[in-house]
Amino acid sequence: MFKNYKISDFLTRVRFPVHIDDELSYRLVTIRMRHQGVCLRTTKPGIDIGTKTMYRVKAGQFILSGIDARNGAFGIIPEELGGAVVTNDFWYFDIDESIIDKAYFLYLTSTSFFDNLCRLASDGTTNRVRLQANKFYSYEVSLPPIDEQRVVLEQLLQANGKLNALQTELNQQDELLKKLQQAILQDAIQGKLTARWREQHGPATETGTQLLACIQAAKAELVKQKKLKKEKPLPPITNAEKPFELPDGWVWCRLGEAGILDRGKSKHRPRNDERLFKNGSVPFIQTGDVAQSKKTGFLIKSYSTTYNEFGLAQSRLWPSGTLCITIAANIAETGFLTFDACFPDSVVGFTPLNDQATSSFVRYFIDVSKSYIERYAPATAQKNINLGILGELYFPLPPLTEQQAIVEAVEQAMEKLGQLRDELTHQRTQAGELLKALLHRAFQVEEANEVDVATPVEG
Repeated sequence: MFKNYKISDFLTRVRFPVHIDDELSYRLVTIRMRHQGVCLRTTKPGIDIGTKTMYRVKAGQFILSGIDARNGAFGIIPEELGGAVVTNDFWYFDIDESIIDKAYFLYLTSTSFFDNLCRLASDGTTNRVRLQANKFYSYEVSLPPIDEQRVVLEQLLQANGKLNALQTELNQQDELLKKLQQAILQDAIQGKLTARWREQHGPATETGTQLLACIQAAKAELVKQKKLKKEKPLPPITNAEKPFELPDGWVWCRLGEAGILDRGKSKHRPRNDERLFKNGSVPFIQTGDVAQSKKTGFLIKSYSTTYNEFGLAQSRLWPSGTLCITIAANIAETGFLTFDACFPDSVVGFTPLNDQATSSFVRYFIDVSKSYIERYAPATAQKNINLGILGELYFPLPPLTEQQAIVEAVEQAMEKLGQLRDELTHQRTQAGELLKALLHRAFQVEEANEVDVATPVEG
């Protein structure tokens, strides 16, 4: 039978003041938020400790942060930290184990019920929110007898062990799906994904070599019309440099020869000048927006800010459908614009001169080549590569009809992978709901709802 107890019935706050001696060294305890536990912050000589009064803790005591208890900053002092010291911002307690089993209590504190309790018992101004003792001590918790607590705890530990094993298996499956995705893209750029397609369709009417010639002719025409600057000839690829053997009809070239690669523009300095953005309406995307597009099928659907006419004048507007490739910060992230937008020179735009399928094929190539591309980034605080490195990458160019077949095959494969990921997400959700149900049955509380935290009891 469950019985209601106030927090103060089984938690007794204790304080053991310690005068800090300049000649001695002290271990200082801290508590990580989000249930990450109690740990050693540092060891300091007394002379380097600003306050001369600290408080000594014992192993096995329950401790919380008066400032961050609402964020899950609490736990049990481990054996190795017995005798360490804390500041007055940390509250620590002896636990009455005739009322509540220590392990059972620790499990209770891992629930959002206890998080909510601490949050509702905290009050103060925005930057000085603290746990309020009178509120915290007066909350009630329903507890079964000690013997029953231990039985329930054993059941919870067994169930949690099974759920952890399930989560481990799901994580392994997720990793396998990531590897399978990379394998599919690797097969795509090597022509293995469409091997059967070539058997069924026979030799292409236009080879990769002929396609490359058409692209170069289109570039020459744009140069003639003064719509494109004349590019420097890229070095030929020797047989020894070719990373793998290509299918018949494909050709090796440099990535810069397969279309037009050009950096975004943001000429004005400083780049954050509010005159560029005030009352703006022109989307301005950055490397983070490109990186985030992997969550939306590599379609860039959001932007963080907008240029006005002054901002647009010093930049360049790229059309919807442009393939964006990052070359700074988040290197080799890719995504397609779903709206006309500007972007800075940390992003490169790829424009095909034949068919949009080439842009998709280039995206697969960049994804597979990401680790290779990152090798060229200097070891600085913010990694970056230049346009020349990107343009000189060895690129396998298939005939156009096969490019289209590759894109279709990859999209079908990714759709199946998406279905498998959805199933993994569903299984994770079910596992989480099962744990919530077990916790509800064990502690007689609803795990996620704020309204289930009991109101304080006066007295």
